[in-house]
Amino acid sequence: MSKVKEGSSAAINRTDVKRKSDRELVVTRTFNAPAHIVFEAWSNPELFQRWWVPKSAGMSLLSCDMDIRTGGAYRLVFSHPAFDQPMVFFGTYTEVTPHKRLVWTNEESDQGAVTTVTFEENAGDTLVTLHELYPTTAALDEALAGSAEGLPEQFAQLDELLAGR
Repeated sequence: MSKVKEGSSAAINRTDVKRKSDRELVVTRTFNAPAHIVFEAWSNPELFQRWWVPKSAGMSLLSCDMDIRTGGAYRLVFSHPAFDQPMVFFGTYTEVTPHKRLVWTNEESDQGAVTTVTFEENAGDTLVTLHELYPTTAALDEALAGSAEGLPEQFAQLDELLAGR
């Protein structure tokens, strides 16, 4: 196994997933693209669908409705071979600052997080910080055992998408 050399793109683009407190998860990764391009991948439904679902999860994103504006709503419908019925995730964008910040609620259950994503550009690269605040410790524990496991793969898929743009 080779060691990642500090300063190499593999070291720079590593996804860092950390539990910040008993209710907070923080994920960071630097992408080799300007903030407006990275923001577009988060806010354009056609692009979002191409990277959001980890390929290894065996899930499909059946529909992706996103009204990216403060007060706008989103609705994502997923299918998975292990479930008879589709899974629906939805919420509201509480803050949208183009190329800088997205904040949304996850309203499919009372255990949904408030998600904040920031985009900080520096010399043509963009640091993305995804911060999720859960209502309870148990809700974060459940996320860490489930969907949060896919975040490094999701961010790697985003990196691939951005490399092709």
